[in-house]
Amino acid sequence: MRRAALQALRTARRTPVRRLLASKAFQVAIPNGALGPRSISSTFKRDGSSQILLSSMRFPTYPLAALLALLGGVYYYQDGRVSDLGALVNANSTSAKVPTTAAQQPGGLSSLVVPPATSTLTTNVAKSEPAEASQGRILTVQDDQLFTGDLSEEAPLSKEAPLSKEAEDPSRQTLEMLTPEQATQKLRRNEESYFVGRGRGVVRYDVVQLPSNNPIEDDHAEKIVEVPQTVTPSLDGSSTSDWMFWGVFDGHSGWTTSAKLRQVLISFVARELNATYTSALRDPTLTLPSPEAIDTAIKKGFLRLDHEIIHESVDKVMKSNSKRAAAEILAPAFSGSCALLSFYDSGSKLFRVACTGDSRAVLGRKGPAGKWIATALSEDQTGGTPSEMERLRAEHPGEEYVVRQGRILGGLEPSRAFGDSTYKWSKDVQDRMKKSFFGKTAPPLLKTPPYVTAEPIITTTKVDPEKGDFVVMATDGLWEMLSNEEVVGLVGQWLESHPRTSTGTGTGSSDSSWLKSWLGGAGKTLPVEKAPESESGGEGQRIPIRQEQWNVVGSDSRFVVEDQNAATHLIRNALGGRDRDMVCALLTLPSPFSRRYRDDLTVEVIFFGEGDNSGDVVRNPDASASNLGLKAKL
Repeated sequence: MRRAALQALRTARRTPVRRLLASKAFQVAIPNGALGPRSISSTFKRDGSSQILLSSMRFPTYPLAALLALLGGVYYYQDGRVSDLGALVNANSTSAKVPTTAAQQPGGLSSLVVPPATSTLTTNVAKSEPAEASQGRILTVQDDQLFTGDLSEEAPLSKEAPLSKEAEDPSRQTLEMLTPEQATQKLRRNEESYFVGRGRGVVRYDVVQLPSNNPIEDDHAEKIVEVPQTVTPSLDGSSTSDWMFWGVFDGHSGWTTSAKLRQVLISFVARELNATYTSALRDPTLTLPSPEAIDTAIKKGFLRLDHEIIHESVDKVMKSNSKRAAAEILAPAFSGSCALLSFYDSGSKLFRVACTGDSRAVLGRKGPAGKWIATALSEDQTGGTPSEMERLRAEHPGEEYVVRQGRILGGLEPSRAFGDSTYKWSKDVQDRMKKSFFGKTAPPLLKTPPYVTAEPIITTTKVDPEKGDFVVMATDGLWEMLSNEEVVGLVGQWLESHPRTSTGTGTGSSDSSWLKSWLGGAGKTLPVEKAPESESGGEGQRIPIRQEQWNVVGSDSRFVVEDQNAATHLIRNALGGRDRDMVCALLTLPSPFSRRYRDDLTVEVIFFGEGDNSGDVVRNPDASASNLGLKAKL
């Protein structure tokens, strides 16, 4: 059904509105590789010389009556079906609903709750009766282009009972344009913020997620582990120190692998770190493990979890010989996920970033001139990254298409990931899984697996809390829209607009600073310097391809500061910032059509500084969604 709907959408060729009405429009050319699931083969390359499809996105504004007159037979994409434009014309309809909601799980980890699988999809047929006063705006899809229109007094609206038809999708997704207020509500629906009163270098962290897939394939996890001196000696004389973890997980081909990482990856890594630190204490010549030993422990945690997902799952399924058990056990192996995990040791003030895949971490630090400097703490690991291409060709000599069009065997874009059994199992195992359970057909180019590894590349950075360093961690959906410098500059701009007391509680006078280094008011330009080439990520960092897709002019005037949560602030500006039409349109698009224009987004911002020492981790209600509740962090 969905395939037929997509084909109908592609073949429903009408004369575009832009040819009939002279009006300025926001146009977007869509690179082929920027669309759809990341595991699908594409000709798009990340080297800037990408091919452009004949597809665009426009945001002109017309009265609805004009749209109806000119687009009488226009189709729009809804829930995998093709419907008439009349379905959009209901001045009394509510805004588009999101069919999944965030729900709390034990341990403070969020997941998605999917409603029952039956519902009614309602459409309204346009009649010639006069409409009431304008109630809002609509978003029209034609020939892979988007148009915004006003619900005006001239719009013919139906007063009769609507036609209806049963649909599998439980949501009522119309393309009535979200208002700016509704767009803000959607942006803030999953935001979280916490003040960290541990007195050990971290004062706050903000998190937000915005789905594009349904359900969202991203996930995240945060944990603070209080470590006694029997594991690691405290350098400041206290009886304990903290290990702090933050993780963002970018799933693909499904959500199950990223959910698995959210549940257990930090535990796997902490277990290996515990063994490594404890072993060092037994050695009279050592106080702490060597940096190499710590990195090795983190890698062991990653690889042992992936071994459980890929290989131990096969053993369990073969022993059970049950399709019912296989459906659950093999799910994290069939899908895949990138992982970006940071580890901060409060004793040494060292911040390690372990990256598997193409999520990214960037450090913001004040430079000599008083502006922020962006420093990449990870490298995007894809089939188009030169270092990864070299590694893969060395590991698989003689295989011409081990990397094809920037993708592994021409299919998968990330070169390092959890799960993705298609690129790790032997052909024999894949044939057995397909015959007996739910496996896929092995890639035709498969010869010497594994081609994809979960082993992370680790960087280590000395954090300076007194200078107010911060780190942004995000899945690749953010970096498709904003550069490293823009992200760091936006957080710097947000800091200048949000003074806080030195304790970080937000209860002090307006002229006091949250941190000493964060004084000042928001300026018209982003307070960021161009980082040296050696620190900017170089050829290992991909450009924000959506800016090319959306024809965005690189001016700081397009950014705004409207959110209390720094992560939400980044996503709002990634989607258009000051251009509210663009923000509302991108948030109005339903899944899966939204994937053509934006990916799932998960962003975490970690603020370092000298805060209070109450020992508590306190939810920040001003920057958190009201439905999240309290979360235990220790």
